[in-house]
Amino acid sequence: MAYHRLCESDYRFLSLIWDHEPVNSTELVRICASELGWKKSTVYTMVKKLSEKGLAVSEDAVVRSLVPREEIQRQESRSFVDQTFSGSLPGFLVSFYGGKGISEEEAAELEKLIREMKRE
Repeated sequence: MAYHRLCESDYRFLSLIWDHEPVNSTELVRICASELGWKKSTVYTMVKKLSEKGLAVSEDAVVRSLVPREEIQRQESRSFVDQTFSGSLPGFLVSFYGGKGISEEEAAELEKLIREMKRE
């Protein structure tokens, strides 16, 4: 799957689509006005922009995503770790926790995730 770099407004808008899809465009305008303070023209511009990027589609006045939230989160997370920590997940974790310890439960969960990832 192609990498999709999103700016903050793209991600916030796409999040609203994910949360309500499939969503009627009139309802999406109402949601965006309430949640983001956007006007109708801005919403339609964003639908067009995300459609051109292959991230969303509007058919018969119903908007839906074309890429799952998890895929975008995976791409964005990997890009951040690659750019900021030269791809080092341990480097990211050390920085993220800022020298604080982790609980036994967190350690157990991380160990479980590592075991599962090794199998894949």
